[in-house]
Amino acid sequence: MSITVDTEFSIAGAFRDQTVCPVAEQRVWCVSGYKSHGLGYMLDCFAQYGITATFFVEVLNRHYFHRDPMRDIAEKLHLAGHDVQLHLHPCWTVFRHEDWRERARVRTRPGIDAFYGRAEDESLKLMEYGLETFHTWGLPAPTVFRSGSLHHDDALYRAQARAGIPYSSHVGVAVFDSGDENYRLYSGRHERHGVIECPILTFRDWKVPGKTHLKSLTITGSNFAETRMLLEQAHREGVEQVVILTHPFEYVYTSDQQMSRMRRHRVNQRRLARLCKFLSENTDRFATDGLAAAAAMPMRAESSRNVLLKGSLLKAVPRMVEQAVYDNYAMWRLKHQDASAVVDVEACA
Repeated sequence: MSITVDTEFSIAGAFRDQTVCPVAEQRVWCVSGYKSHGLGYMLDCFAQYGITATFFVEVLNRHYFHRDPMRDIAEKLHLAGHDVQLHLHPCWTVFRHEDWRERARVRTRPGIDAFYGRAEDESLKLMEYGLETFHTWGLPAPTVFRSGSLHHDDALYRAQARAGIPYSSHVGVAVFDSGDENYRLYSGRHERHGVIECPILTFRDWKVPGKTHLKSLTITGSNFAETRMLLEQAHREGVEQVVILTHPFEYVYTSDQQMSRMRRHRVNQRRLARLCKFLSENTDRFATDGLAAAAAMPMRAESSRNVLLKGSLLKAVPRMVEQAVYDNYAMWRLKHQDASAVVDVEACA
């Protein structure tokens, strides 16, 4: 059982509007009222319940943020005993060029932030940059890689094998479906081109006559009752590995891409806390040692069972109602929030 956290900064609309700047630390720490409701809350929660999480740290942002603010975050995560692994969003490489605004507007294939359709050698160079960054930071070399937006294809796995990164977590079928049946992976561990893939759990959210809805397991997208039901089902079905996805910015509401006004997301914070408490009380069934350790376990015949777990409409409906009601309430409160709560937006790097 692995809680994975994509830890990344935001372009924040800079490609479309030259008057705005990308956002760095505030996208991760999410500080409001002198308190971190994003990464700070998560680290406190993990420490309280003895959870080792896997943080996929995005490094290509260094092409814009030359002061390298992600380094300090990565070091803190490592010192806290968490599993720090590699994450890449190719869109940041546009900032290598003086004419980056013009380049960002040009439609190309692959997309500016896509690994899907990207040349194998080009993907390899991006991974090598990531490996060199970890070396520069003095951190252990990453053994697991997750692509931006979960884009993937055969070329990406071949490039990763050449880069010497043995494990991946690129697949979340309900987030990105390449259309290739070979990558319609819902659970377990699977070898692709010499790389062991640990997909984010995808389950059947609900089914009605003529339509089946798939959903990848995230903190922001499933309530605790659904998540617990899926974990219990995975244990009964002998599913070897369950991977959950989350991001630090999911634990706040924000009024704009610059995150100048925020309030805590109580629902998502409560979901994370309840999940961590449940895992701490069931260590005999669910180990939380980080994805790198789980991925490195010897492969068995049952490791590659591709089980599609089943959600429940009876649990999905209350979640959808809760989210709709709370979203409307939180955005109303955010709109009327006191002006003193506005965060100073940092200058462009």
